[in-house]
Amino acid sequence: MTTDRLVETSVNRKARTKRAKPAGESGYGYFLIPGITIFLFLIILPFLANIGLSFTKWQGIGTPEWIGLDNYRRAMGDSIFWMSFKNNLYLIIAMTIVPTIIGLLLAVVLFDYIHNRFGSKWSSFFRAGFYLPQIVPVVVAAIVWKWIYQPNWGALNWFLSSIGLENLTQNWLGDARLALPSVMVMLVWFQIGYPLVIFMSGLQRVDPQIYEAAKMDGANWFQTFLYITIHLIRPEIAVVVVTTMIAALKTFGPIYAMTSGGPGNATTVASYFAWKNFFERSNVGYGSTMATVLTLIVLVMTYFFIRVQQQRED
Repeated sequence: MTTDRLVETSVNRKARTKRAKPAGESGYGYFLIPGITIFLFLIILPFLANIGLSFTKWQGIGTPEWIGLDNYRRAMGDSIFWMSFKNNLYLIIAMTIVPTIIGLLLAVVLFDYIHNRFGSKWSSFFRAGFYLPQIVPVVVAAIVWKWIYQPNWGALNWFLSSIGLENLTQNWLGDARLALPSVMVMLVWFQIGYPLVIFMSGLQRVDPQIYEAAKMDGANWFQTFLYITIHLIRPEIAVVVVTTMIAALKTFGPIYAMTSGGPGNATTVASYFAWKNFFERSNVGYGSTMATVLTLIVLVMTYFFIRVQQQRED
């Protein structure tokens, strides 16, 4: 090949390289348009509209009346407003803290003991059994537990009476002291399967040689669990904590189906309080205020956990 031919080939190759689009401009970005459009119309625009309504007084019909920050000032002095967030903190215990601890322990037992001694079929069987409540719609599960708690013919009081503990029978959902703890027990039962499945998937990616090296160095089971297992599945723990805390703050179905926020306001949570103002009291502006505050709390909490996780990974 002559020198002129080589030069011409090189020039053509450079020209084709310049005409080639970068990877980010190859046209695949157009596939994001449907998802972005749906997110815009179903999430962003309703959220902005909700913020706007929080500055108004509106009954759902007619023209909203602009009142500025009056709804937020009212919320700061509303005892039910603060009680609802206090009850949400209790639900975080029931949906995040307790299920995460129990789910982690169960995942380790199924992975280390059941799987190694009885085989993968039995560990999969128990994992599916614990996850089964997650398949049931939460409102259906709440109604079933409401039947269990029924004071006259419910399964719980019947069982206590059958073993001679009639003095322990209670009106579990009708007593203001017992209603919220009773709902929390139902939520713990419902929530355990989710962290269990996540943690078992995390344990499967851990290199077994790490555990073998720890045993050779004299580490016992508890030390291995504390310093190796928890450390290596920390990303899964962070995902479980963030998602379950958001779910706890947004809890509505179980409260609506089991107690309707009662007795009194003993089980009223933020999302139910917002719904009640929206639809029962026709106080759309004040309900929007509660929904806005709740959304901002969720966003701040999510940002905080993501930042902490990124710092740990770095």
